[in-house]
Amino acid sequence: MFTRLSGAIIRAFMVVILVVMPALLLPRDAQDNLQIVVLFAIFAAIFTIAEYSSASPSIIEFREAPPFNRVRFTTLFATVLCLSMVFRGYVSPSGVTELFQQAGAGIGAAADFPYSPVRLMVLMLPEDTSAQMVARVRDGAGLSYMISAFAIIWFVIVLRLQQWPRREGPFNVWVNLPTFNSAGGDVVERLERDGRINVILGFLLPFLVPAVLKLFASFGTPVRLDDTHTLLWMVAAWAFLPASILMRGVALSRVAQMIRMQRHAASERAASSGHYMG
Repeated sequence: MFTRLSGAIIRAFMVVILVVMPALLLPRDAQDNLQIVVLFAIFAAIFTIAEYSSASPSIIEFREAPPFNRVRFTTLFATVLCLSMVFRGYVSPSGVTELFQQAGAGIGAAADFPYSPVRLMVLMLPEDTSAQMVARVRDGAGLSYMISAFAIIWFVIVLRLQQWPRREGPFNVWVNLPTFNSAGGDVVERLERDGRINVILGFLLPFLVPAVLKLFASFGTPVRLDDTHTLLWMVAAWAFLPASILMRGVALSRVAQMIRMQRHAASERAASSGHYMG
């Protein structure tokens, strides 16, 4: 119990660092905005401690099946850190921020080709957007998308190398998938179906989100990115959430494959046992 609680506290501390990082690295806005960030960090820490210290989680999936959540958190942490350093360079330049800006500019320019997600993010901006803001969005989107793409590749490689999900003992489906409803059909078929849906959705979202925002703008609700913090979290969410959904799809497919293999092995043992008794 103490080990679980200490691990939950460490995770909560990392979540707090993630939430307050942009507020610490970027210029401070109004005092009310800072209070909102602190309040959100407190709620996130309480939620993390509650989920990771309890016997079984209520929302967080794959809690007992690392490195699923570790890869996702690392991806979001790296995205927010890189974006914070890039945007900090516009108001408080330094040698470190210049390196991040150069990397973002190079990746953004390379990824800004017709029909790419980065190009769609740029096209969703209002026509009167300044060239500097367009460059910020392009550089941030390119850098974030690259981080998410590498995270997905690394996630798949780790799953293969570690033979996830059965790396260190039995895999408890009900503890690691608390929101999965097992009623209504075969579990393996539903896992495979949900896995395919998540993979497709994760692939399409970076293309769909800019189109939806552009559609809203045509009805008189344009995207306003004057606030640096809003821009940072919007770009981070645009890159991270699809990658997270795609990782979940891959993980569900691996779990379905594991259950299918276990059923096949059990049926073979039953058949061999019946043949021996006969």
